[in-house]
Amino acid sequence: MPPPPPLVLLAKPLFPNFAAALEGRYRLVLAGDADAATAAEARVLLVPGLVAVTAELVDRLPALELVAATSVGLDHVDLRACRRRGLAVTNAGAAFSVDSADYAVGLVVAVLRRVAAAEAHLRRGGWATDGEYPLTTKVSGKRVGIVGLGSIGSLVARRLAAMGCRVAYHSRAPKPSCSCPYAFFPTARALALASDVLVLSCALTEETRRVVGREVLEALGQGGVLVNVGRGGLVDEPELVRCLREGVIGGAGLDVFEDEPDVPAELLAMDNVVLSPHRAVLTPESMRGLLDVVAGNLDAFFAGRPLLSPVSL
Repeated sequence: MPPPPPLVLLAKPLFPNFAAALEGRYRLVLAGDADAATAAEARVLLVPGLVAVTAELVDRLPALELVAATSVGLDHVDLRACRRRGLAVTNAGAAFSVDSADYAVGLVVAVLRRVAAAEAHLRRGGWATDGEYPLTTKVSGKRVGIVGLGSIGSLVARRLAAMGCRVAYHSRAPKPSCSCPYAFFPTARALALASDVLVLSCALTEETRRVVGREVLEALGQGGVLVNVGRGGLVDEPELVRCLREGVIGGAGLDVFEDEPDVPAELLAMDNVVLSPHRAVLTPESMRGLLDVVAGNLDAFFAGRPLLSPVSL
């Protein structure tokens, strides 16, 4: 008789297509439904979406060895608790990078060219009654600063450089000059001073929380544009709203917010802001790529092979 499939504990229910793909290979049990014996046996915790993985949850699983997240950012996972326990942690790797980079570029274009506002002008009959929509500014030639030149940020840089933008970046340390043709700035404020557009694509950590506040926004200036496809917590959101209202910066493209799904009401009325409900990474193609990464990490773990997307703790 063949052995039972390996147990994988779920922090919350899986996406239906993920469950269908994994159920034959693994015994999937919701953490909330697991009895004491099952919790004591679990070596893997699979974390769909952004459900919180707390120290208390980790400590309730004495046999736990791997926390497998389906996101790139891990601000919802208590990494200190994982480090203390000596756990391995994996994330989505590069599964979302291309789609997130494409979306960031789309937001840059949409804000600079006022695509959403021009469409609203047309839909309400303004073209016929009020005439032409005002001129907007070109994308090519803009100075673009990228905060976080990782797998997403580097793809944003390549795309915007190909469109004729001048790209620079800020990260924890400069990239090797042989592999990175872009100028490095030691702080987000210094980068903002030298940029027309500031794109946030870094992870949310204790060091990067609210990395963009009023000082950085003032450095970006009246014609400047902020684009965020990282995490809402990278930005001091109340200050961003004030700076947009006061004309401190020229516009923003936001896919993420500090207290999702709540979005500041004032942003909804601003025609120099493009908003979306945290969708940058999500396409059918990226979800198939994510399933490959998740399944690959589980297969590798139970076979004793190197993990596909380990996170350094």
